[in-house]
Amino acid sequence: MYKITLIPGDGIGPEVTAAMKKVVAKAGVEIDWEEVKAGMEVIDEYNTPLPDYVIDSIKKNKIAIKGPITTPVGKGFRSVNVALRKTLDLYANVRPVKSFKGIKNRYEDVDLVIVRENTEGCYTGIEHKIGDYGAETIKIITRPACERIVDFAVDYAKKNDRKKITGVHKANIMKLTDGLFLDVYREKVEGLDIEADDLIVDAAAMNLVLNPEKYDVMVMPNLYGDILSDLCSGLVGGLGLIPSANIGKDYAVFEAVHGSAPQIAGQNIANPTAIIQSAVMMLRYIGENDAADRITNALEKVFEDGTVLTVDLGGDASTDKFADEICKYL
Repeated sequence: MYKITLIPGDGIGPEVTAAMKKVVAKAGVEIDWEEVKAGMEVIDEYNTPLPDYVIDSIKKNKIAIKGPITTPVGKGFRSVNVALRKTLDLYANVRPVKSFKGIKNRYEDVDLVIVRENTEGCYTGIEHKIGDYGAETIKIITRPACERIVDFAVDYAKKNDRKKITGVHKANIMKLTDGLFLDVYREKVEGLDIEADDLIVDAAAMNLVLNPEKYDVMVMPNLYGDILSDLCSGLVGGLGLIPSANIGKDYAVFEAVHGSAPQIAGQNIANPTAIIQSAVMMLRYIGENDAADRITNALEKVFEDGTVLTVDLGGDASTDKFADEICKYL
């Protein structure tokens, strides 16, 4: 029996996390979920979208999985996701992107992983106004953060039998910040028994669209990882399919990368694949590899069969029916 923190989130979060729990239970993994609330629904009571009890729960249990939480655009509170990563020092964001047979896409052989530095760059939240005419964001890049994210990416590539690693940067323009990242990356990959190269971020975006099959593990600073991982999701069917893990020295938080989609909340039509795949990553993290493999195989069979798909994938199945179909194969 595992004790794991569950943050259902808001919008479609409670619906997709309920589907995830059903699938994990059917796979035979016993989890005592400690459910805690965060996001817009707790602001009135706690004056923050991230109450202390959420952090306390994760620190106690060491592992959490969360549904999407709404982040206001251009105003209001900062992202709960960013706050969790900073508070718990979840320095590595891992987003696998893999194509499924049965899901119609322009590409058939995408199988890559974005490893994103999660605590620095433009997401440090250091911003201020410049009089009435402008605003400024300060980008922070440090050697220790660069070293540990590149080490993480190299270690991930070795443990998962990956053949190539690519560093992504904009060192031609930001010569000090991205230049530091590139210097550290080149130091770390020199002499490795794995193919290594590096790319300027705009060229990386173009090449991912042209030839995604040429890339394997890609490591990069915060902002680029956020953007390119969404681009890569478009190569395989959209954000509804993509999982992620936020890994630190002491804690790990797993989450779907998509948003809370409030426009369809409560309709039972959201695709739960991303949070289910995030749960697969979580199961591998705790050593439940057999259950993780069986969920992945069941998901692949559902897609290959193609008769029970959610609306975003061209079907008409509800969130619950889709989860039940996965359970049927389990």
